[in-house]
Amino acid sequence: MWELRHRGGCPGPGGAVAPPPREGEAAGGDHETESTSDKETDIDDRYGDLDSRTDSDIPEIPPSSDRTPEILKKALSGLSSRWKNWWIRGILTLTMISLFFLIIYMGSFMLMLLVLGIQVKCFHEIITIGYRVYHSYDLPWFRTLSWYFLLCVNYFFYGETVADYFATFVQREEQLQFLIRYHRFISFALYLAGFCMFVLSLVKKHYRLQFYMFAWTHVTLLITVTQSHLVIQNLFEGMIWFLVPISSVICNDITAYLFGFFFGRTPLIKLSPKKTWEGFIGGFFSTVIFGFIAAYVLSKYQYFVCPVEYRSDVNSFVTECEPSELFQLQSYSLPPFLKALLRRETVSLYPFQIHSIALSTFASLIGPFGGFFASGFKRAFKIKDFANTIPGHGGIMDRFDCQYLMATFVHVYITSFIRGPNPSKVLQQLLVLQPEQQLNVYKVLKTHLVEKGILQPTLKVSSLKRLVF
Repeated sequence: MWELRHRGGCPGPGGAVAPPPREGEAAGGDHETESTSDKETDIDDRYGDLDSRTDSDIPEIPPSSDRTPEILKKALSGLSSRWKNWWIRGILTLTMISLFFLIIYMGSFMLMLLVLGIQVKCFHEIITIGYRVYHSYDLPWFRTLSWYFLLCVNYFFYGETVADYFATFVQREEQLQFLIRYHRFISFALYLAGFCMFVLSLVKKHYRLQFYMFAWTHVTLLITVTQSHLVIQNLFEGMIWFLVPISSVICNDITAYLFGFFFGRTPLIKLSPKKTWEGFIGGFFSTVIFGFIAAYVLSKYQYFVCPVEYRSDVNSFVTECEPSELFQLQSYSLPPFLKALLRRETVSLYPFQIHSIALSTFASLIGPFGGFFASGFKRAFKIKDFANTIPGHGGIMDRFDCQYLMATFVHVYITSFIRGPNPSKVLQQLLVLQPEQQLNVYKVLKTHLVEKGILQPTLKVSSLKRLVF
């Protein structure tokens, strides 16, 4: 068979007949080179068309099953599909908001666990799409390596968080001291192990596709893990920096849907045919008003405005502090046209309310583009939703596609315009120093404060004795 093929008598892949050897070619080493070339051509013909595939070549994913509770199906059986979907979305939305309030009441630690759970679920939904699309190629170790990389990246980011905010706790545990001291080296070693596993898993006929999925996994990690880490960083700045942005996105999602449902006439973007300009504009004004009011209400309570800190003496997170100027009422002069309208010269506001306008504006104008991006992604793979976890809503990623953009913006906003030196964080870093280093820092700080006139210079013992006697 092999001889027939090289003589031109046996069809190659796809029915093509292999050309006979060119004149003057030897049958020795040249035959071996030609055999290798034919094998590579065989593989390229069979698997090399991946780069040129169009959207129509993407294999379709089976539609998700309907997970709507039977009691809801029976109660809404007489309604049209449009109103049935409206009621299902509304009931499930109220249920999720109620659960969110319960978790807020349970404290910041439960909110961190919620963020971690959402991150893992979003990662699972995106990776599952990739696996379903390419499952027929039987990629070796794809899912195993995807979850391994998720574990590695989470270990790195959450280890950094522990080192920053739990220094006093780490100081008491010798095992944790070793892990924190060499944390980045351990993280890098774990990633290298996964990288080597990926290289060893490469199969000749799957090269391109395996590298596609390698990139798929890393982009998914960038979207989910990195952003969830930023969400938790925002939470440590104060629960209000977590709640106002997230609730603004939720408010925009709800109000844009309502305005679009009842008043929508003009399509907004082709990626999402159901999105309308009426919903987009109505959602914008509603979100700005909501964010302004929510900022006023939450700024009154230490529980929401104080940075989240871990106290080793009580072994728990605490939110107790003297609120910064950002959360203290200030008087602002009104513009002339508002003075005439409101018949008052000044108005009392929390400075954070002004910042909330920027947060709400981003949530309503730029945040939806995260949803448009997700819509384009789903259209590329011919799916309606990322999953069917929440009836009427789709998957977890369908509900949090805008939140990731918001998390990054809030983190950049805080570091650019809000955050100053964090005394508690500096103190925790000082506590893990050696006694000699702590004493040196004390002497330098004392000298600095004396020079600025904040502390009175202390008299030496010899000078004190001469004054007494």
